[in-house]
This record gives sequence, C-alpha cells and structure tokens, in this order.
Amino acid sequence: MLSINKLKKTYTTRDGELEALANVSFDIFPQEFVSIVGPSGCGKTTLLKIIAGLVSKSGGNIDVDKDQFDPSREVGFVFQDSLLLHWRKVLENVLLPIEILKMNKGLYRQQALDLLDLVGLEGFENSYPNELSGGMQQRVSIARALIHDPKLVLMDEPFGALDAITRERMNLELLRIWTESKKTILFITHGINEAIFLSDRIIVLSARPSRMVNVLDINLPRPRVQEVRTSPDFGTYALEIYRSLELI
Repeated sequence: MLSINKLKKTYTTRDGELEALANVSFDIFPQEFVSIVGPSGCGKTTLLKIIAGLVSKSGGNIDVDKDQFDPSREVGFVFQDSLLLHWRKVLENVLLPIEILKMNKGLYRQQALDLLDLVGLEGFENSYPNELSGGMQQRVSIARALIHDPKLVLMDEPFGALDAITRERMNLELLRIWTESKKTILFITHGINEAIFLSDRIIVLSARPSRMVNVLDINLPRPRVQEVRTSPDFGTYALEIYRSLELI
C-alpha cells in the first residue's frame, strides 16, 4: 500500500542543520497494523507528518499503490492529545473533517453515528468533550479519523497520556475497531509491550538521526487476548527490541 524509500528529513535551526531522519525505508501492506518504536526525539512524529503531507521531506520517496494520493482525503490522523473542539458536541467533532474537505455533511451524519457506535460511544453524540473521560475523548478522535474513509490511519502515541489501566483497555478496543474497520494502521508508541500486543510488524528506529535498526514480524495468534502478554514468544520479542535499542 505504501513504500517508504530512503526517507530523509533535515531541519534548519539557528545552530545549523538538524538531521531528524537519516535513511528510513519500509513498506506497509493493506489492512496491516504496523508499529514504530524508538527513543524520544528520534523523528517518529516527523515521519508520520511527512506521510500525512504536513511536513516536507528532504530526500527519498514515498510511493503508493496508485498514481494519485491525496493525504488530506486518504489519511486519517490520531494525535497524542484528542484535540477535540471543546465548544462542539461529539457528533460535530467527528464530522469536522467532512466540513474541512467541503463534503456534504448531511450525507455523513449516519456514518458518524455508526462510527460512534463502533468506538463504544453510542448515546454520547450530544455530549461535549469536557463531559468525557480521557479514554472516551480518544475514542472520539479515532472516529473522527475514520469518518472520511481513509485508506491509512496514522496514530501518534494516542494513548500516551492515559493511565495504565485505561491504556490497556484502549489497546483491546483499538484491536476490535481495527478488525471491524479493516483499516491500515501505522502506530507510534514508546511502549514496547503495547507495540508487540497490537502489531503485525514492528519497526525499530535508532536515536536521532533515525535509522532502522530492526524489523520484527509479530507472529502471535489473533484475536489477541491479554494472556498473550505472558507467553514465552511475547517475552522473546520484547527482549529483541530491548537489544535493538541497546537497553540491555
């Protein structure tokens, strides 16, 4: 679906040039769940923003499965913070991309309600963001990212601000949503266990400037249940990632 080839990004700062991405290459296949892990500041968010068309690349190529690829219409983005508009009700927040893309909002109202049902928020369409918990707000942001039926969903540490218990619940919810929506997901996380639990494949990046230091295929059975976290294979994957990051 998506092929990243020798992607590079250099920022110009007051102190000179700062190389964020040095040489990053990988493929993403349809309906795949791919996670990226790496140290803080290694360029993970920059990588997502380049794919989403929010930041320009300095070198390399991004090839897609067809000639024309408009990120605004074919990419959904879920940020670390939900970034909901506090003065708009939940349903209106979900429909925001439809307004931005100048599509017919009336035609998407039922789809927005269906998505709220999918993320477990049926009956909350008329609530305001400050009436929801942090986990519920992130569910709204996931529905918002799916409303325009994107081919690819980019998720930048979407559960990083949640407490540990809510985060694990959201992991299970995300897997359910991914299974039902059949979307392709590229997911950034600092949580090694979270990446293993969610992913088909994990890309490990080095410290800045980022280079790929490992790619792991996660051959754990699906559907995933919490018990898989205690399996020997789960521990083996975690150990390999720790070694790749030189944490042991």
